[in-house]
Amino acid sequence: MARRKKGARVDGWIVLDKALELTSTDAVAKVRRVFGAQKAGHAGTLDPLATGILPIALGEATKTVAWLMEADKSYRFTVRWGTSTDSQDREGRVIATSDVRPTVEAATEALKAFVGEIDQVPPIYSAIKVDGERAYDLARDGETVELAARKVVLHEARVVEAPDVDHLTIECRSGKGFYVRALARDLAAALGADGHVSALRRTAVGPFHADAAITLEKLEEMCLEARAFESLKPVETALDDIPAVAVTDDEAFRLRQGRGIFLLPHLVDSLRAKRRPRLVSGVDMSRAALATHQGLAVAIGDVRAGRFDPVRVFQLGDQALSDPS
Repeated sequence: MARRKKGARVDGWIVLDKALELTSTDAVAKVRRVFGAQKAGHAGTLDPLATGILPIALGEATKTVAWLMEADKSYRFTVRWGTSTDSQDREGRVIATSDVRPTVEAATEALKAFVGEIDQVPPIYSAIKVDGERAYDLARDGETVELAARKVVLHEARVVEAPDVDHLTIECRSGKGFYVRALARDLAAALGADGHVSALRRTAVGPFHADAAITLEKLEEMCLEARAFESLKPVETALDDIPAVAVTDDEAFRLRQGRGIFLLPHLVDSLRAKRRPRLVSGVDMSRAALATHQGLAVAIGDVRAGRFDPVRVFQLGDQALSDPS
């Protein structure tokens, strides 16, 4: 007899506005506790010293985490000139100092060289694994950590303010695997200065933006008022850029059983027209589509030769358990 899972069946996304000094792992645990949910996860770690958007998946939404991890992310961060640290943020050990204070004009011009596809060396205080160990664990143990440069994309970046000569605030939008701390490090080097990130806020992750975010304190308050579920976003919200097709009762039942279906020619043509390059966890998903039934996600599938074959199936709503025949 299968063991019954602890917790309630809760499916959806919480767009958490993570507070300062809260770890991403603790944030997930606290949100899961608010809902008493069986399963939870997050899409993209935020450092304890960073605030802002941390999408947290509950239940069936955890099946879409890999898709959201590929999404663009937007940040607003402040560089403090004068000191460089080993972690490239204010928590690290000072490793260099300088009297150079770049002007807004010089920083704006230098920033242009980082827009587009670039080679970026991640910070040694990162979660990247080196011989099976996390880089930040090795760095904290005093070991020498050497990380190879990786191809990353910075879509846009602009200087938004300089509150004083010691600080510069920048807004940017980047692709997967981009490190803001590394950008601050490299920008300072390009300007012949020293600097580190003194404040960092993530303002968007894919379709999730600040205007839809909720703090943990507000979520807990709503829980006491039995209103926590009002903050829950549908599972399919994370898949807003995947072409969708509505399916019938019979087709939904087949897909939930892991069986493929055939699509009408005009639906295939419509999906083909919306196709774009897409990698998810290193797998080509350019032919991916989302099947929906009565407004709920049924399956993500691969569409080839007129056939929709499910690669990720969702069990949402009462219809997920019933045979339409």
